[in-house]
Amino acid sequence: MRKLLLIDGLSILNRAFYALPIMTTKEGIYTNAVYGFIKTMLSLIDNENPDFLGVAFDVSKITFRTNIASYYKETRKDSPEEFKPQIQLLKDVLDTMNIYRIEKVGFEADDLIGTISKKITSEDIQMVIVSGDKDLLQLATDRIQIQIPKTKNKTTIVESYFEQDIINTFGITPKEFIDMKGLMGDPSDNIKGVPSIGEKTALKLISEYKSIENLYDKIDNMKKSKLKESLILYKEQAFESKLLATIDCNVDIEVNIENFHYDLTPTTQVEQILNKLEFKSLLDRFSTKYLEPAKVFETIHPTKLSEKMLDQYECEISYEIIYNLFELKILIQNQNFAVTFNLDNSIEKIALSEFLLNDDYMKIVYDSKKIRHELKDIGLKLGENVFDEFLAEYLTGEQDDLRQTLDDFHMSKLFYDVEQPLAKVLFDMEVEGIKINLSQLKQYGQKIMKFIEEEEQQVYKMAGEKFNINSSKQLGKVLFEKMNIPPLKKTKTGYSTALDVLDKLKPNYPVVERVLKYRQYTKLNSTYVIGLEKVLTKNHKIHSTFTQTVTTTGRLSSTEPNLQNIPIRTELGHEIRKFFIPRSDEYIFLDADYSQIELRVLAGLSKDETLINAFKSNQDIHTLTASQVFNIPLEEVTSEQRYKAKAVNFGIVYGIGAFSLAEDIQTSVQEAQQYIDNYFKTYPKVKIYLDNLIQSAMEKGYSTTILNRRREILELRSSNFNTREFGKRIAMNTPIQGTSADIIKIAMIRVHKKFKQNNFKSKLILTVHDELLIDTFIPEKNQVKEILQYEMENALDIGVDLKVEIKEGKNWYDAK
Repeated sequence: MRKLLLIDGLSILNRAFYALPIMTTKEGIYTNAVYGFIKTMLSLIDNENPDFLGVAFDVSKITFRTNIASYYKETRKDSPEEFKPQIQLLKDVLDTMNIYRIEKVGFEADDLIGTISKKITSEDIQMVIVSGDKDLLQLATDRIQIQIPKTKNKTTIVESYFEQDIINTFGITPKEFIDMKGLMGDPSDNIKGVPSIGEKTALKLISEYKSIENLYDKIDNMKKSKLKESLILYKEQAFESKLLATIDCNVDIEVNIENFHYDLTPTTQVEQILNKLEFKSLLDRFSTKYLEPAKVFETIHPTKLSEKMLDQYECEISYEIIYNLFELKILIQNQNFAVTFNLDNSIEKIALSEFLLNDDYMKIVYDSKKIRHELKDIGLKLGENVFDEFLAEYLTGEQDDLRQTLDDFHMSKLFYDVEQPLAKVLFDMEVEGIKINLSQLKQYGQKIMKFIEEEEQQVYKMAGEKFNINSSKQLGKVLFEKMNIPPLKKTKTGYSTALDVLDKLKPNYPVVERVLKYRQYTKLNSTYVIGLEKVLTKNHKIHSTFTQTVTTTGRLSSTEPNLQNIPIRTELGHEIRKFFIPRSDEYIFLDADYSQIELRVLAGLSKDETLINAFKSNQDIHTLTASQVFNIPLEEVTSEQRYKAKAVNFGIVYGIGAFSLAEDIQTSVQEAQQYIDNYFKTYPKVKIYLDNLIQSAMEKGYSTTILNRRREILELRSSNFNTREFGKRIAMNTPIQGTSADIIKIAMIRVHKKFKQNNFKSKLILTVHDELLIDTFIPEKNQVKEILQYEMENALDIGVDLKVEIKEGKNWYDAK
């Protein structure tokens, strides 16, 4: 069966705008919504593989519905200034890509989509309609599927509905969905409905009466009630609301399925507009350079290559490793020199191995760490002299003339001395892996399951019924309707049961505390017990993937499993570290952790004498801050005052405001602001430094670290106040957190190099934030400690001494 994909243009564009941070080109063109839309559209095409494609747009606010009811949509706020120009920009991109666009003055995209769905009646065409608007559910049939993307826990999920899915989910048919809207209204469109009737009541009434018309025909039979009175009083409004919610499927537009044909073959025009918009990640898909036929080329056996030939063909880009004839043709077409190797031939494999390890020649690669893994799988190694375009692109945000751009951005040291050598360190760490005590992990899992069952039964007992605790909808109904706990927040889909909401309710409602414990235990079980077992190798090791190109600050991340977020605030979470053990009894763990690295970086960069002297004299920085902020002698500082000062110290690094600080330390906003003001009186140069960071970022559009790692801050250009304030916090935090990230990376490289030089059996196996974990051969322990202490504390001169604490243990828990 052929398939037509129809996209509600403004709905998905609007969703993309709020899902992505503000993006602009160098010329200041706003692009984040367009970029998100195109990525979504391409993902839909990849997933659905449609034969036909179309995008429908609203054209103006004046439609036949506003003629019926002038109040229709009048409560909607005006679109942000950053969004408005992207509507036409998207249309330009779609037109350039020859994707069929549908719009008509006086009608909404819903009406155009409805008309298309009605006019295309061929039984061999299935339709997929994608929109964030639930109104389109009324169009669902057995061959028309409605897809509604939603964001849950920062992840996009798609709810998909054929007709039967709607019946199963809501208990009514798609056509009856219109009647339900007529009764309950729709605040987003300012459709009034009948006051006091919500979704639950509307569903119940339409399930019983099937339509508004039938409901009012039989309204005399209803018992006297406030509901009946409201229905009678607002009868006219109910029918008008139904009319407004009804999609017009008879719009006068031409519908010819042939118009919906599309072809995503790259063209020069598409490539040009993507270049103009700086959509670099999309250029590979739409690049025209792969379309030119290759010139005739000659195959030369590698054993016949002489040094003279290599010298003859040596050029600026040196050599590239080619994996298939397709890539070889592209190189020859560009008049570069390439050699193919048959890896099944031992002579040729040796020749390739010698070349890869020969550091007289630079190898240009894309993602050197990944290539090292691929070469390892076929028994080959890559030398040290490489130019990793992947890392250069990550640092510069550019794709062309990367070496020159690195120089222009003063990033050469960061690239050549930090990011490139770090990729080799991370490769070795991934290959080595970390051993897990499987038997202890299983015992822990059994204990967690017992806790889960206990909390589950307690919640059921308190609630007086069994229900799915993992369902936010069911949990919300039990807590806020059955148990009458006052809801703090309500969303379009129901009551919010998010962590921040339940945390506020926990002190007064024991059932909420039980729910939070249940969630904590299920998270530990799914993420760490089941999660770790899933990725264990036969030798009981996990081999996490470390990534250096994800975060904007330069921090490392890890996946499969994510070892950066192992919980340590609760003892049960902290206990997970016990299952990480050395490779054998001959080894022990050494854990080296920077002490207050971000505060030391802040002291060094701000050059605040009071802060610097505090670190030089080894004072407890939090006690000192408490003494100054509260204006009391050091010896009189209480643990509570130190706790508050600690929150201020670390909060300042992240540009914290009075409101957030007040929430963190459970005090008033006024008092929190007083703490912040007193902090800046104590450390005046910190205030000057942070203000200068903001000013510089606003002028340049980016912030940098000591090593010139750059982070663009488009939020500073936003017309939205909250977005601009967020941009200011980024401007303050980036140089501090980014420099801290650079320091730990340099330390890793230096420690790794020393281990290699000394032929140590000890291995660097993990980094988490500001700590390094070493699987240490016991006879090498003292030397390893000396290396860690020296190399980490001398990684980078920031004007303040770096301090490292080293602990040891037979597992990660004991070493920490």
